[in-house]
Order: sequence, then structure tokens, then C-alpha cells
Amino acid sequence: MNNVIIKSPEAIAKMRRAGQLLAQVFTELDKQVKPGVSTMALNHWVESYIREQLQARPASLGQYDYPYVLNASPNQVICHGFPTDKPLKSGDIVNLDITLEKDGYIADSSKTYTIGEVTPLAQQLVDQTYAAMWQGINAVKPGNTLGDIGFAIASHARQHGFSVVREYCGHGIGQQMHEAPQVLHFGRPGQGLVLREGMTFTIEPMINQGSPKNRTLKDGWTVVTKDKGLSAQWEHTVLVTADGVEVLTLRPEETRRVAA
Repeated sequence: MNNVIIKSPEAIAKMRRAGQLLAQVFTELDKQVKPGVSTMALNHWVESYIREQLQARPASLGQYDYPYVLNASPNQVICHGFPTDKPLKSGDIVNLDITLEKDGYIADSSKTYTIGEVTPLAQQLVDQTYAAMWQGINAVKPGNTLGDIGFAIASHARQHGFSVVREYCGHGIGQQMHEAPQVLHFGRPGQGLVLREGMTFTIEPMINQGSPKNRTLKDGWTVVTKDKGLSAQWEHTVLVTADGVEVLTLRPEETRRVAA
């Protein structure tokens, strides 16, 4: 953990700008996500918007040979889903995960969309995954630990009858998409790396309706629930500040909040 990069004020300013631009992508993407639209069409739209409107780079494209701009993970897909030509339909949930690089620094965020009318259980899963992410974010401040973040997330999920995927986690971020440390979404209070001002990392819990067990499809990327239950995810890039946390990818409709 000694290779965690503490960001300079100049680096933080660039990360803040990348985060603001990525939030803008989601604001515009909200207008595009609807029944009948395919995730491949959304992939093309996101690439065009980032390149042409924001003069930035979609950082996922080509990273580890990943062939698309976004991850599109519907329903039982936990993460790393490929966009497809299959239209979204009412009742679906879908996580769209996007990275953006501007002036050498990367921001990473995702959002789970509900398409048309979804079941009450699907809505609860999406809402409580979002709340769990905020419980983790609210545990970020100098002197706290990564274990505090993971404990807050997992406790919230369990209280609502859901399970946390353990094999995939948040990560440090900056000039590289994946830096130290790994940010687990479970843990014990007071254990793990102690947070310091200037650290930047993602918090991105993947929460399952049923069992946390999962498997990877033959494409080598797409991770699905073993029991075919639904999975949801939300993600923000955060900065440890002198007295707490700043959410660098905060969207205009969001406010810094204490999750219920």
C-alpha cells in the first residue's frame, strides 16, 4: 500500500475537471436511456459526446484490450458487460460504467438505470445499492480506514437483505485508471489502509438480489450472478480532503448526502 499516490493540488484540479466532465456525460446520457434503445447505440453516443463535445478521451476503450467505451451490465450482469444491439425494454435495469480522461487524469463513474416500469424488488435493489455507496462515501475522511468504508457498505446491504460481490472492488485512480489501493466493499472497522488527504479512489459497490456468487462468461469479461438474480452497481470517484471527502464525479441532480 506504500505506492498509493497522494495527489498534488495541480493534479487534484485536473481530476476535478475530469470528474465534472464525466458528470456532464451522465446528465446528457439520461436523455438517451429509454426503452427501445440498445446499449451499443448508447456506447456510440457516449464516444461521440466525449470526443466531440468535451474534447476528452473515453479512457476505457483499449484499456486491457477492452473494445468499447462503456460497460453495459443489464439485469443479472454484475459488471464488465459488453454493449449489444439488443434493445432495452421496460422492466430492465442496466448499469452504465464510463471513464473519461482529460489533460492526463481519469475519472470513473457508473449509474444503474431503471427502464420503464420495474418491479418493486428491482427498484429497492437499485435504491439500496445507491444508498450503500453513499454509506461508504460518508466513511471517507483522514484517519479512517478502508475497512471503515467496506464495513459501512456491507452492513447497509445486509440490513436490506442483499449481498455484496467480493471479487471486484474500487481502486485508486489518477493518471492511471487503476492505481493503489484496492477499495473492498466489505471489511472491518479500523482495519486496512489509513486514509490521508490527497488520496483519490473509486467506491463502486456491486450488490446482488440473492447470492453473491458469480461467474465469468466465455468472452472473458462479462460477470453474471450464478443464481441469475439481479445485480446493481453505482460508482463515484472521490477525493480525501482535509476534513472529509469530495465527490469528484458528483452529478448536478445529486447533493452531498447522508444515506439513510
